[in-house]
Amino acid sequence: MDQLTALETAVAVLRGRWVNGSPATTPADLGRTRLVEVNTALAAVQRQVDALRASMSAEIARESRPELGAESLAKQQGFRNPVALISATGGIAPGEAVRLIKVGEAIALRPTLTGDAAPPRHPHVADAVNAGRIGRDAAAAIIGMLDRVAIRADREAADRIEAVLARQAEGLALDQLAKVIARAEAHLDPDGLEPKERDARGQRHLRMYERDGMLHLNGAVDIESGAPIKTAIEAIVTAEFRAAAANDTPDPDLRSVAQRQADALAQICSHALACDSDLPTGGATVVVRVSLEDLHADTGHATIDGIAQPVTISAARRMAADGSIIPCVLGSTSDILDWGREKRLFTKAQKLALTERDGGCAMCGLSPGKTKVHHLRWWARDAGPTDLSNGILLCESCHHRIHDNGWEIRIDGSGIRARVWFIPPPHIDPNRTPRLGGRARYDYLAA
Repeated sequence: MDQLTALETAVAVLRGRWVNGSPATTPADLGRTRLVEVNTALAAVQRQVDALRASMSAEIARESRPELGAESLAKQQGFRNPVALISATGGIAPGEAVRLIKVGEAIALRPTLTGDAAPPRHPHVADAVNAGRIGRDAAAAIIGMLDRVAIRADREAADRIEAVLARQAEGLALDQLAKVIARAEAHLDPDGLEPKERDARGQRHLRMYERDGMLHLNGAVDIESGAPIKTAIEAIVTAEFRAAAANDTPDPDLRSVAQRQADALAQICSHALACDSDLPTGGATVVVRVSLEDLHADTGHATIDGIAQPVTISAARRMAADGSIIPCVLGSTSDILDWGREKRLFTKAQKLALTERDGGCAMCGLSPGKTKVHHLRWWARDAGPTDLSNGILLCESCHHRIHDNGWEIRIDGSGIRARVWFIPPPHIDPNRTPRLGGRARYDYLAA
């Protein structure tokens, strides 16, 4: 199916969802079920438009290449280059026009000296874009990473990772996809992490100055230095939100998240000066995860719970030397990971183990520090045990959403490769099609 036909098919589906037996003139006329259906169909149309625009943009760029001189299509139309032409006619920023061109060039068939057409430079991304499974921005993010490491990466490994990312990008928000891509890049090009970390350490800074009666803080730190900062501040803020939810007070705390984070930083600094009280961090710990094979061979990379950017093995070793930062070693004889009916609450060791599988909130991908372990079979109602096989990491919002709306959870397999599935209730999806969650959805898992 060519791109224009695919677009026409998507538009026909949209029209069917919109009308659906009864005319609707505005989104307010649709009702909730059809509103979701129309939104899904509209997104499919947008992805097909992205595919067509990318292909057209690449062809405009080809017809406007510098060697054509005055015969350049862009110059004939009164523009200095194809980016200016596409930006002006589309009403988009030059950066967006550049992304359109790059995606179009990456998914286009390539001419050869014999006149035959060679496969696209990124065939798996091309298939996903042309089929309308992923949009322009997702494709651009994957292509950008692959091009960035092309010189150093093994070609076969890059092809495998491209195929995985093209599949996994479907249905992910761009910030969620960015995390997956960062992990995939570290797997594909572990040697590229060290110079990136070195540059980041050289650029770290914190500037403090007074203005308008306030102390201003402006800074940036490398991941190795920043992981404890982020973990400590998030732990205090999360503890405050949980305490507020548990105590239904008539005088609610109206501080924004940004205000709470500023107050948490001030609280940490006051504690460091006085050291006369414990901070409400809930025993938060920075966890650095690394495979035993990579640790022994000093190759590959490590990841940090709650941080998207991977780090080198050297950085992991340095961080593990800190008493408040631990390397993740699960299932040791010193930790009991299954408690049966002896304890109602999951232990810290159990949460570390479940983070291996879920990566954070298994439903929405929120970082582990903002989640709790919940029983799949309830402790009181179902006599569910406090065992790993009966636990799942969920943030408070997703936990309430599951229980309030009647979702079901299914776990296939065991260990980090287990698949967590969320099964919607009939009023959300009559077919009850399972939706993938956990690390398999929100993190890159090397094949």
